Amino acid sequence: MVEPNQRHADAHRMLELAAAAARAEAQAAHQLLDDFVAEMVARGLAPEPLRATLLSGRRVKTPLTGWYLNKAQTVAVAPDGAFYQLVVPGSTLSRFTGVRPEPVQPVLEIGRGGKDGETGALADFLARAIESYSAR
Repeated sequence: MVEPNQRHADAHRMLELAAAAARAEAQAAHQLLDDFVAEMVARGLAPEPLRATLLSGRRVKTPLTGWYLNKAQTVAVAPDGAFYQLVVPGSTLSRFTGVRPEPVQPVLEIGRGGKDGETGALADFLARAIESYSAR
């Protein structure tokens, strides 16, 4: 039988390994985001004001600018390379005051584990966004 202290140590080690993997993934994703921003700037494609979607479905303003990465406009990148999930909680007052989303740690797979909506590789989303903004 495994000692309780050994189980605790094993669980702690698994958490450490998961955190290290998440950091490595975020670092790789940040490189893709930085390359994306550089490409957008090189093409002269200016960032646009970003709006967020409340959990109620209502769209509200934010103080952010950047480029949307998906058609639903729920994922975006700011000019500084910050990654945003733009589906946020908010109150009724938010439709007048707006919301201030916080950047999140980027991932290499958008919508991982999701059952609906757009899912796929971050690199694919970035390539489609470049095409979409270039065609405007």
